[in-house]
Amino acid sequence: MRCVIYNPTARGEKARGFRHEVTALAKDWELMPTTCPGDARTLAAKATRNGYTDIIAAGGDGTLNEVVNGIGDVEGGFERITFGFLPLGTINVFARELGLPLKWQNAWQVASSGKTTNIDVALADFINRDGKSEKRYFVQLAGAGLDARAVELVSWKQKKIIGPLAYIVSGFRALGEKHAIIEVNGKQSARGELVVFGNGRLYGGNFNFFPRASLQDGHFDVAVFPKVSLFQLIKGVIGMYTGSVYRLCNAQQLQAEKVQLSSTGHVPLQLDGDLVGQLPATISIRPKLLRVRVP
Repeated sequence: MRCVIYNPTARGEKARGFRHEVTALAKDWELMPTTCPGDARTLAAKATRNGYTDIIAAGGDGTLNEVVNGIGDVEGGFERITFGFLPLGTINVFARELGLPLKWQNAWQVASSGKTTNIDVALADFINRDGKSEKRYFVQLAGAGLDARAVELVSWKQKKIIGPLAYIVSGFRALGEKHAIIEVNGKQSARGELVVFGNGRLYGGNFNFFPRASLQDGHFDVAVFPKVSLFQLIKGVIGMYTGSVYRLCNAQQLQAEKVQLSSTGHVPLQLDGDLVGQLPATISIRPKLLRVRVP
């Protein structure tokens, strides 16, 4: 049994025509639309428990994250499920990382019957927005500090109009707030006001933010920025476009299998572009956990 879990509100017109078009392509696939935040995770867990062997997530990076976590909610789920992705979102970082076509119609052949490979998945243990301890997987990226606050401030309308630039605009808005120092502890230690994690190379779109990273190397990359300010953010934006962000911002680069994050102040946390909670948090890698279809 095979299913497509899709977000009917992702990217406006793109999603509105999705069901009609995909029905013609996916004659032997069950279509499962989401109805509210968190629904994709519930649907993926249910499909995994009910013996489905292939699950495609169709939506943005948030839908992708929910489906992966739904598979992980079921014991042995990652061993049983082959995962595919159709990009319907605003930025689609994971699709870019895998080299998928950004038009979902072109990505269908890969997502439904492409070759398979196993990739690393990271696990975050953190304090959720209800103040309780929670564990959640992420496949592409995470951040603590300014970028998570920018995710919190960005509006749906803004993302639809200006795409990835919406996060930069929100980042400038967040600069007026106080930013606590984050302590990063593992085999290597560091401290700064912004910490960004990359399981893959890309961040914020098609920016090669973690040039040493790989989805299959058994660890994640960490960038620690010592200071957050208007001047630093401007240099960071320039650095992202020129490939010199670490040099311009004096950022420290780490590679790790596990790190602990802590702070004496309130520090928000985002996973795969969704605000999930706050520090303290522990981030660890799960090598070759997810079987995914690739070109």
